[in-house]
Amino acid sequence: QVQLVESGGGLVQAGGSLRLSCAASGSIFSISALGWYRQAPGKQRDLVATITNGGSINYADSVKGRFTISRDNAKNTVYLQMNSLKPEDTAVYYCNLRRMPLNYWGQGTQVTVSS
Repeated sequence: QVQLVESGGGLVQAGGSLRLSCAASGSIFSISALGWYRQAPGKQRDLVATITNGGSINYADSVKGRFTISRDNAKNTVYLQMNSLKPEDTAVYYCNLRRMPLNYWGQGTQVTVSS
């Protein structure tokens, strides 16, 4: 069983930065794909960024050049550095760990960007 615990969300002004962290329990972290997703009120959950166990990275077009995903296998932690935040980045951000057929989600952390 894997548990994911996100932290680092909060309220920030437009143009500001936040760093999200997701700490994982269990022994499959280093061999799993990791991702950050977000869900705004009334909208579906969308991909923000993913990183494979081999280090390949993918970003949503809306965050390219502003967000950076990284992983530290020694700490079982995945990060999302968010710069130049915009009000439209406001959402609950969820951490995901996937090692098919296993798929785990964190509880989410709120990010609110004020204009």
